[in-house]
Amino acid sequence: MKHLSILTAIMLSCCLLLPSCGASDTVKGGGIGAGAGGALGAGIGAIIGGGKGAAWGAGIGAVVGGSAGAIIGNKMDKQKKELEKINGAQVESINDGQAIKVTFESGILFATNSSTLSSASQSALSNFAASLNSNPDTDVQIYGHTDNTGSDAVNNPLSEKRAQSVYNFLQTKGVSGKRMVSQGFGSTQPVADNSTTAGRSQNRRVEVYILPNEKMLQDAQQGK
Repeated sequence: MKHLSILTAIMLSCCLLLPSCGASDTVKGGGIGAGAGGALGAGIGAIIGGGKGAAWGAGIGAVVGGSAGAIIGNKMDKQKKELEKINGAQVESINDGQAIKVTFESGILFATNSSTLSSASQSALSNFAASLNSNPDTDVQIYGHTDNTGSDAVNNPLSEKRAQSVYNFLQTKGVSGKRMVSQGFGSTQPVADNSTTAGRSQNRRVEVYILPNEKMLQDAQQGK
C-alpha cells in the first residue's frame, strides 16, 4: 500500500474488525479494506459503545489531532450540513467530528420484509449520492439492521440484502464501489427496546458511516 508512512504516523491500528455474533461475516464491496477505511483504528468504539451500532469494533477510526484533525472536522461539518437537508435522514457527527453517521429507518426505505427500495426513498438516496459524489475524499460503510421479530435465518439475510440494496443504488448514481462496503447484522445490534413498537421501529434501520479516506488524511497532514 502506498503512503503507509503517513498513515502509520496518525493511525492507531490497521485492521478492520467485524462483529460476527448471529450475523453474516461477509462484507460486500470493494476497496475500503485496502484504503483508509480499513486502516483507521478503533477509537470510535468509545463513542458509540458496545451494541449501539455496527461501527463498534468496525474500525471507524482513531481521532486525528492538531491542525490536521481540525481540517478534517471542518470538511465533515460542511458535508453534514448538506446531508441534514435530506428528508428521512438522521445525521450526526461522530469520532470527534471527524466522521458522519447517517441513519435511515428501514420503513422509509423498504416495505415490510422487503429489500426493494421504495420509489419515495430513491429521491432521498439520490440526494445522498449527490453529496457523496461532491465529497469524493471519503469512504462509506453501509450496515443493515433488523428488530428481533422472527428468526436469525430471516433477519440476517434481510439486513444484508437491504444494505446491499443501498450500496447498489448509490453505485447506479455514480458512487464508486471502491469506496463502499456493505454488511448486514440482523438483530444483533439494537439501539432501542425490542419489547416496544417504537423500539422495534428504531432497530429496523440502515446506518451509513462516512469516513475520511487516505487522500483526505494525507491532505490534512499537509495543511490542505
